[in-house]
Amino acid sequence: MPRIHFQQQLVALKDKLLAMAALSQQALGLSVEAYVKGDIGLCDHVLEIEAAINAAETSVDEMAYDLLAKEQPMAIDLRFILSVIKINGDLERIGDQSSNIAQRAVLLKDMPRLKLPVDLAEMGEKVGVMIRTAIQSLLEADARLAESAIAMDDEIDQMNRTVQAELVSMMQGDPAISTQALNAIIVSRNLERAADHASNIAEDVIFWVRGSDVRHQYSLAGSE
Repeated sequence: MPRIHFQQQLVALKDKLLAMAALSQQALGLSVEAYVKGDIGLCDHVLEIEAAINAAETSVDEMAYDLLAKEQPMAIDLRFILSVIKINGDLERIGDQSSNIAQRAVLLKDMPRLKLPVDLAEMGEKVGVMIRTAIQSLLEADARLAESAIAMDDEIDQMNRTVQAELVSMMQGDPAISTQALNAIIVSRNLERAADHASNIAEDVIFWVRGSDVRHQYSLAGSE
């Protein structure tokens, strides 16, 4: 009977984490929409969601640590709880990146829109797909799906490098656009960091399912 209760608690912990993941995905999507459209009302909504994400992070951590302390889980259950704690932190940071993007939209609300060398709406959508794939791999305990999420990171990195290089060049040619260009660079960087957190989530799913730590493996592959 105690074992059944423990498994029920693990399911409840996973459900809490997935609910938080939904909030993080929503925050990122709305923040990019707010930036692209200059919709300040959406910015307020993003900040409200971020507050909910922060509260959820505390709740998930408390439940996970309580299970570690009281149940002393072994093997795959231990890996699952440890992965939840790490994924929880990455989801909270995706919320932080979303808040940062929303704040950029507020700063630019009275300025003319700048034609960008890279479509940040498209970049945001790609990051959203990456996050959804990582979360789906968690839901299904699918290490192969997690690997596919990690593989998406290279394209996001390349888009960010393109934004950085081309907008710096634009600023050098026309200093008057510096404010808009710098904000776009920051938004691109926020999206790239959100993708990094999605990659971290996927790596933690692989650790949970397979028991292998692939963090340095993918880091080394990406640096070649």
